[in-house]
Amino acid sequence: MTVATNIPAFCQGIQHFKASLPGFDQYGQTPAISDGQTAIASPSDQAAVYQTMLAADALRYLTLQITASKQSGHPGGFASIADTIASLVMLGHKNIITEVGHHAPGFYSNVFLDTSLEAMGINNVQDLRDRFREMHGLLGHLSGQIPGLLNPAGPLGQGQHFAMAGAKLHPGVLFPVTIGDGGLGEPYIMSSFGHFNTSYPQVTNFLPILVWNGFSQEHHSMVSTKTNEEMIAYWQGNGFAEVILVNAKDYDDANQPGEYVDSTEFSFEQRMKFTQAILEATNQAATSALGGKLTVLIVKQLKGAGVHKRGAQSHNLYPGDSVDKDYIVSALQDRALTPEAWQLVRNNHVRSSGGAAEKTVVTEQDYPLTDLGNIPLEEYPIGGEKKVATTAMGAIAVYVGQQDKNFIVTNADGNAASGIKNINTALKIIHPTTDETYFQQPQGQVYEPLSEDACAGLAVGQALFGARSLWCSYESFAINGLPIWQTVTQAMAELRRSTPSTVTLFTAGALEQGRNGWTHQRPEIENYFAAMMRNGNIFPLFPCDANSIQVCYEWALGTKNKGITITASKSPLEIRTTLEQSRQGLTTGAIVLQEIEPPAAPLNQGGKVVVFAVIGDMTLIPAFEAAEQLKSQGIGSKIVSIINPRRLYRSSDVAWDSCSEPDDNFLSDSEFTNLFDGDALIGVTGGSSAMLEPVMLRSNSKRDVFAWKQGETASSARQIMDFNGITAANFVQRAIELIS
Repeated sequence: MTVATNIPAFCQGIQHFKASLPGFDQYGQTPAISDGQTAIASPSDQAAVYQTMLAADALRYLTLQITASKQSGHPGGFASIADTIASLVMLGHKNIITEVGHHAPGFYSNVFLDTSLEAMGINNVQDLRDRFREMHGLLGHLSGQIPGLLNPAGPLGQGQHFAMAGAKLHPGVLFPVTIGDGGLGEPYIMSSFGHFNTSYPQVTNFLPILVWNGFSQEHHSMVSTKTNEEMIAYWQGNGFAEVILVNAKDYDDANQPGEYVDSTEFSFEQRMKFTQAILEATNQAATSALGGKLTVLIVKQLKGAGVHKRGAQSHNLYPGDSVDKDYIVSALQDRALTPEAWQLVRNNHVRSSGGAAEKTVVTEQDYPLTDLGNIPLEEYPIGGEKKVATTAMGAIAVYVGQQDKNFIVTNADGNAASGIKNINTALKIIHPTTDETYFQQPQGQVYEPLSEDACAGLAVGQALFGARSLWCSYESFAINGLPIWQTVTQAMAELRRSTPSTVTLFTAGALEQGRNGWTHQRPEIENYFAAMMRNGNIFPLFPCDANSIQVCYEWALGTKNKGITITASKSPLEIRTTLEQSRQGLTTGAIVLQEIEPPAAPLNQGGKVVVFAVIGDMTLIPAFEAAEQLKSQGIGSKIVSIINPRRLYRSSDVAWDSCSEPDDNFLSDSEFTNLFDGDALIGVTGGSSAMLEPVMLRSNSKRDVFAWKQGETASSARQIMDFNGITAANFVQRAIELIS
């Protein structure tokens, strides 16, 4: 090591420099990406190979030093794929996605090298160290708010959705996505590739890159025992036409034991050969993917290659693993570059792809959206023929799809079974087999694989990347797609750009699933949405009829950076509001559907009034029945339909001001009193009682709640409500107890 002079300004904070590097005089005199170019000229050019190797070591060095600066973070997994990330950059590909949130420090290092992080005030390595894993800095796992990065990553098994959505929306652009061999155990990765390729066989410009390093977080990975032939066959068996594998073991001249080896232990000559193999394979894979073949690149190299430890022990740092720890110091010294080499790496990174990722990747600009014009709504008369709310919403979705050809509707449970067959009829199910019976054909806008994750993943991936989508599901089964929806909504809350809200329609609720039994009666997912309301950008909506649902969807289509769930029945129900009343209820959070004044003395019960705060549509039926029974006993009542419960919180209850598209519309205390004040308040829902929290929190009335308890086989919605105690008789009895 040496005390370096003439250090580039961005290198401030680097602790170790080398005095010289082998091969630099021969291969490092000029950037391999020439001035005015966006990529290297040839992957076999030895200067390009050498400089790719330098870039890989720079990435490893930064990854280890910034994690050690906080004695926290995950250097080992990224270290085993650093050569491939460097190759992608040298080849001019920067729309890089990952499924592995633990690779965050490596991805931050990559966008630091091309100056992207200067957009958030990170100008040198010391800044990088200081703001790693700090509030308003670089998150412990990836987030879409970081300049130059395309996707959030934390839960495993999600990144492929973003790559496929990006590829669909941006033909001709490559979207590499790194996938850990630990994450490969997630059931959704391979199935989502299969579903997407069946529906969109022409869209192949996404490139899975398997990080096959033999280890997961705490032990050998579950695919570590596969032979090379078995791994190749696995991907081929799942439809990949081009499977390219590079095995570091084939270049090892250090006699390392085991199937997984560290390329940084090779001699200089063998490192060059291995790096060239990676560079050429990456170029071949990119060309194949962009050329219409479903392609995967598999890189087999030991976890922790080139950092402080190897195998699972390299996965993360613990307290005490500081920049002064002997094995950390030793690893940093091994990976150290000269100041001149750092500048060379920086020059190549900046020139790649035409500039910093923060200015060039697809998510750094708003995606152009088709103007929908005036959305047509059909107003149904109050008290007229019963209507199916979901069908009314389906008509709007059809209009959106006809105006916006990028718009997709996804549904694992089937649109026809959800009361929205009209969507299939007009927009067509995407399937390679044309069959008019089922409204399916190769070109369509309805994505219906039997996988909630695949449906939610493509819908939210498309929304995050700037296009409209609608994820539909049975409420009971949406839980299997919820993880990526939750990931994206949180990412949307902190994005530096606007993007269409991710909108869902959940139907076939528990009350409609009597004969299907408890397997189809799982409204507990509403607990998630209730908790997420406090995030600031989550809006669960509960339209009370077919007019109300149209207004809800119309509003959702005009919003940005929000997560909006619309929950409604697929059964024909009463029309209780006009469109204008629904708009009022959406704005204030709730709307009064009926108010019965207590009768004049001596028939009244002291002028007492019971307020029913009702979430849902079917649950209004027993509420109206209870109101009539109370009237007969001299008790007044008010029925309030809660359409938008998030509006009913106090502003201090919700983190709205931390969101990128802040919404500070909350019901005032006086307005709340006007809606919900009474001698007793009865909250009613066919789902989770947590949705009623805003009302119960603010009300000063004597109050109670009737909500879902448990599923059971039943012959009707009435019977399943009876089973859960959601009956007019119970409402009346409890109301009288409260006002007595």
